[in-house]
Amino acid sequence: MAVAGAACVAALAALTAAPAEAGPHRSPHWELTDTGAPDARFRGLAAVDRRTAWAAGSGGTVLRTTDGGATWRDVSPPGAGALQFRDIEAFDARRAVALTIGEGEDSRVYRTEDGGATWAESFRNTDPRAFYDCLAFFDRRHGLAVSDPVDGRFRVLSTSDGGRSWRVLPDRGMPAAQDGEAAFAAGGQCLVTAGPRDAWIATGGAARARVLHTADRGLTWKASDAPVPAGDPARGVFALAFRDRAHGLAVGGDYRPDQASPRSAARSADGGRGWTPAARPPAAYRSGVAWLPHDRASALAVGPTGTDLTTDGGRTWRTVDTGSYDTVDCAPDRSCWAAGERGRVARLER
Repeated sequence: MAVAGAACVAALAALTAAPAEAGPHRSPHWELTDTGAPDARFRGLAAVDRRTAWAAGSGGTVLRTTDGGATWRDVSPPGAGALQFRDIEAFDARRAVALTIGEGEDSRVYRTEDGGATWAESFRNTDPRAFYDCLAFFDRRHGLAVSDPVDGRFRVLSTSDGGRSWRVLPDRGMPAAQDGEAAFAAGGQCLVTAGPRDAWIATGGAARARVLHTADRGLTWKASDAPVPAGDPARGVFALAFRDRAHGLAVGGDYRPDQASPRSAARSADGGRGWTPAARPPAAYRSGVAWLPHDRASALAVGPTGTDLTTDGGRTWRTVDTGSYDTVDCAPDRSCWAAGERGRVARLER
């Protein structure tokens, strides 16, 4: 395991933006695939393994590959063309759950059990005050979805049957939201899980950026401040990643391209109770982050201006690619995928 993990880190450290004509001996790099969807922006991504991945994005678009990105199949739910998919969670090549965002009935959850050949709408929001941002699963049955605050508290949905049905959890265990506080539907990572019961919500848009943690599948939550840019609707924590229930990474900043994000990353070693700013953070706003599988210190962060790598648990980051991506995900077989604007979906080649 250690040898394989070290090889993966070495491969990622060698990421380059070299042109395609560099030939067959290129260093390991993000390899763009031809999705056939240049008008879609993919903010939802689920890496199953080296061959299988799902991407979900604008225009109601959902794509699936089972051959490593050589070909992509359009498996978009019928009638969803006016909706914006921002998150997708896949259990394998056939089963996936996808979330669309927006006020009122634009927030929906779809589920497929046949590789996207058919979809069932398993939840449609009927509260005009709610706006769902992200979803995440603990296992194949239990999962959560989070909405921006309603009546002063974040609203959480729960499923115990793999996304077939959902119920709104009581909010008495949820801390009061700050004025203007919300979650960012930027890359499907404003809600993440680790293990059978722990989940975290990333927030921004208020005076302080925060991370909310539950250890009981969403019934009760505790909030901690995160040392990333805040104090503006465009600033906060945009994405989280926990490699276990203790060690987490937070990335974000200010998503406006003309604004600097000098403190765009932080790390936690106590389950999100406390956060330490990165000594050398990514150079710009980042909207996605993922730990490398079977590695205790390495992770990737992505955003519109590039990809950054840490090999010391989030203390320092360095830019290793300048391509635009909104989200990143890695699978247990050590494969990594990234997705973003203009139909971009890439797989790490090495």
